[in-house]
Amino acid sequence: MDIATLMGFDAPLLHNLHYILEATDDDNDTGNNKSNNNRRPSRAYVRDARAMAATPADVKEYPNSYVFTIDMPGLKSGDIKVQVENDNVLVVSGNRNREEEKEGVKYVRMERRIGKFMKKFALPENANIDKISAVCQDGVLTVTVEKLPPPEPKKPKTIQVQVA
Repeated sequence: MDIATLMGFDAPLLHNLHYILEATDDDNDTGNNKSNNNRRPSRAYVRDARAMAATPADVKEYPNSYVFTIDMPGLKSGDIKVQVENDNVLVVSGNRNREEEKEGVKYVRMERRIGKFMKKFALPENANIDKISAVCQDGVLTVTVEKLPPPEPKKPKTIQVQVA
């Protein structure tokens, strides 16, 4: 029995996850498109999936709003994009590039994350997409989405009874 089975993970799930994380550009660049069942995820899909998995976020619900707190280390507010797609998906993204190398300087260790940062959130029905604010301070982005007021309860309609 393998470790995945012992830990309660489904082997096909782990295989697919490994497949996505280890995907290369070979199939997309050489045009070797296989049948849809065996086709690898696109390069953009893999890049976005990695970016979403590596971008930590917290979501809090307050009485009048939802607050999304996302770590965006090393990004300036101008490098961060906050969008709403399809009227109900909040998308926060950014890109951090490697610093330009200077003459005579070489890296001894490289651990800081570079590349794309992204997170997607499905917004609840009561989110007011017209009232969204975003503030970035010290590498932490805070996006506040106000809630819509609860709908007014329907009042019973009185119908005048006529004499026949």
